[in-house]
Amino acid sequence: MQNIKDTYQRITDAIIEQLEAGTKPWIRPWRGNSRGSLVPRRATGEAYRGINVLMLWLASELAGYEENTWMTYRQSQDLGGQVRKGEKGALVVKYGTFTPKEREDDDDRAIPYLKGYTVFNVEQIENLPPQFYRPPEELPTTSIPHLETVETFVRNTGAVVTYGGTTACYRPGPDDILMPDRVRFVDEVHLYSTLLHEMSHWVGAKHRLNRDLSGRFGSASYAMDELVSELSSSFLCADLGVAHDPRGNTATYLESWLKALKSDKRAIITAAAKAQTAADYLHGLQSPEQSGAA
Repeated sequence: MQNIKDTYQRITDAIIEQLEAGTKPWIRPWRGNSRGSLVPRRATGEAYRGINVLMLWLASELAGYEENTWMTYRQSQDLGGQVRKGEKGALVVKYGTFTPKEREDDDDRAIPYLKGYTVFNVEQIENLPPQFYRPPEELPTTSIPHLETVETFVRNTGAVVTYGGTTACYRPGPDDILMPDRVRFVDEVHLYSTLLHEMSHWVGAKHRLNRDLSGRFGSASYAMDELVSELSSSFLCADLGVAHDPRGNTATYLESWLKALKSDKRAIITAAAKAQTAADYLHGLQSPEQSGAA
């Protein structure tokens, strides 16, 4: 039974880690990730069920995978593939019951089991047969304008920002920001408001402003930091001359934000103050003497 508890804890820890890393389940202002709503599948084509669906959705979201097929290391080798060095797998579980031989005549003596094992997305594996990979997506060719004022502002902070894939998030572990490919965004307004939103999360790290970033999705503290980051983004957009339209994010988070605001009548004042502090911190990094303070 202890092994089952350990596996449940691993599941919980994995979900918490991915949610705290910045997974955003709201509607995104960029194109792509059309496979994100499909049920993950095994190498055989069989669909995963239950908790495994959630686990693999979250893993795909965090890493930006667009393929939804997963397999074990051994399965990849059997198919002629090779997991790339350094790739980290995702946790899935197998659960059921078994009856020891000495208890085979006792229907009430079946023992439940829950076993965790690691799988890899096919995007982490080289040399698999062609049917496991879909043709490269044809991204829009329309270029999103570079607003040099914002580009310079972000560059001066020293934040590590990587474009590619379909995920926008701040990752506390590596202390970096992931952004979708530029061409996926609807326009430059959505691109830069999203980037500046993530910059506010980056500022909130323990070794910077030390905001509470530990809240789970749906919790008051999580909603509060999203509100702080949204307000900070709007302040910075105004400072840098970029239009700001948070309606897509606000519509999805409104319920959580209302909970935070209703539980504390000073919440909006607190959030605005923290947002201004975040904006001021980022502005402070623009000066020569503070440019290396990130």
